[in-house]
Formats: sequence, C-alpha cells, structure tokens
Amino acid sequence: MEQLTFENLPKAVNNLAGEISEIKQLLLLKSNEQSIEVPDKLLKVHEAAEFLSLTVPTIYLMARMGELPAMKRFSRWFFSRNELINYLKQGRKKPLAETASEADTTDMKGGCNE
Repeated sequence: MEQLTFENLPKAVNNLAGEISEIKQLLLLKSNEQSIEVPDKLLKVHEAAEFLSLTVPTIYLMARMGELPAMKRFSRWFFSRNELINYLKQGRKKPLAETASEADTTDMKGGCNE
C-alpha cells in the first residue's frame, strides 16, 4: 500500500468508495439468496421444461448429455428444482459495475502487465 498523501487522496477515496459499493452489493446478494430459499421439489420432464421455458425434447436431450442436473429412476427423469435454479445461476453474467470493479481490483494488484 502506498503512502497516503494529499495528492493521491482523491484516488484513495474513489477506491474506497468502489470497495464499499462492492461489499454492499455482495451483502445484498447474500441477503436475497437467504430470503429466497425454496423447499426442494422434484419435477417431472414436462414440469422442468415449463420451469426452464424449454421444450420437452430439449430437456430429454440435455439430461441425456449431462448438461442438466437430473436423476433417472424407473425409466423416468426427475429434476431437483433447487439444482435447476443453481444451474441457471451458474450461467449468470456479471453486471457491468461488478466487472469494472473486478478490473479495477486486478489493476491495483498489478495483474495487468502493460
């Protein structure tokens, strides 16, 4: 960490404001995740298709290929609602502000060699 001087004070305050904003976003995200917990439910193929807004043949194909988290018993496919939600969250794209904040953090750590 560099010495804090009057000249670099605006940059230091800006960095702190960005970090505080990032912490706030993480706390809000965490509190939303905790408040949205839904009891798990097993879905049949047509219910999973409706839940994901996909066709039934697409659900069968994705399950056979291992793309979707699924269970097969008695020649029938079953899907955990919570696992499907987690599957969707894994494909989440980060908001622009979060991506920019990560880039700033990388720059501050010397991650970019220019």
